[in-house]
Amino acid sequence: MTSNILQTDILGNLQTAILLVNPDLSIRYINSTAEALLEVSGNRVIGEPISLLFFEKDNADSSLLAAINNINAFTKRETRLVLATTGQTITVDCAVTPIFEEDTVTSLIMELHPLDRLLRISREEGLLAAQQNSQALIRGLAHEIKNPLGGLRGAAQLLAKELPSEELTDYTNIIIEEADRLSNLVDRMLGSHNLLDIQALNIHEVLERVKSLIDAETCGQITILRDYDPSIPELKGDKEHLIQAILNVVRNAMQALLDNSSQKPVANPTIELKTRTLRQFTIGSHRHRLVCNINISDNGPGIPKDIIETIFLPMVSGRADGTGLGLSIAQSIINHHHGLIECSSEPGKTVFAIYIPLER
Repeated sequence: MTSNILQTDILGNLQTAILLVNPDLSIRYINSTAEALLEVSGNRVIGEPISLLFFEKDNADSSLLAAINNINAFTKRETRLVLATTGQTITVDCAVTPIFEEDTVTSLIMELHPLDRLLRISREEGLLAAQQNSQALIRGLAHEIKNPLGGLRGAAQLLAKELPSEELTDYTNIIIEEADRLSNLVDRMLGSHNLLDIQALNIHEVLERVKSLIDAETCGQITILRDYDPSIPELKGDKEHLIQAILNVVRNAMQALLDNSSQKPVANPTIELKTRTLRQFTIGSHRHRLVCNINISDNGPGIPKDIIETIFLPMVSGRADGTGLGLSIAQSIINHHHGLIECSSEPGKTVFAIYIPLER
């Protein structure tokens, strides 16, 4: 085995994405890891300009040219690259090292270390930890709130029996009704106390049930598109709880689309329900062989940036009349199915991605 073949085999089997770039920024070599990361075929891109692979908003070419002209290596952390083939954005650590021959740069070694999976795992662990902490806090508050509420309600009932006039009982009835309202609010924050009724189910039956409920509520004001993967196997879960969780998410999108407080009403309000299977997918710190992915997207105004990181916490809402419990309850239900809900949002497109393992 010659030295060049040995070097090519070594580079080809590295887990790091490696590109060899000529001084004119054309591709000289690309290993298989880089092909997979950039979603290109090595045979087709050799000799082509690097701009046909990806581009960066702050113009990565200028940094590459600077490395050539200044004869300097450089490293850029958390660089966001847009793939030219698919338009997908990836986050990488990028390191560029010039190769010299007789004091002249003959090529550049470009190393790309993908960070999306690590960043997503870190974000998901943060979401799960925040959800667990909020539930623990709510359980503690529920105990401290419901005990005095029970005493308050009982005292009001006893007082109502002693009052000489029925007109005066209107005041004690207000006390009783408000105590019940607060107690119900705490119960809603805690979520259902019932154990999950785990059965094999078709996730599309759940989505169709949610669609029919939203259609009935909106009377056709919103267009609901469906993009289902019929090959998704049955998953094990509680059908009623999953309907409640997904309904909460879809209803959140519905309310954003029909919000009359916006100065610019949404033209052609649309919600899309999309299902896919993902293989070898990580949820939190656990890697699953097969995961059901449900994407619920809308073309509404988007979620304000100041609450996007806390949207799944109780009592956080972007609407003046919102309770902030719907998404928190949905996240809790999906967590009980060993899954997770993530959210990304920008004006004109908000996506709630639900991940549920297909094996238990």
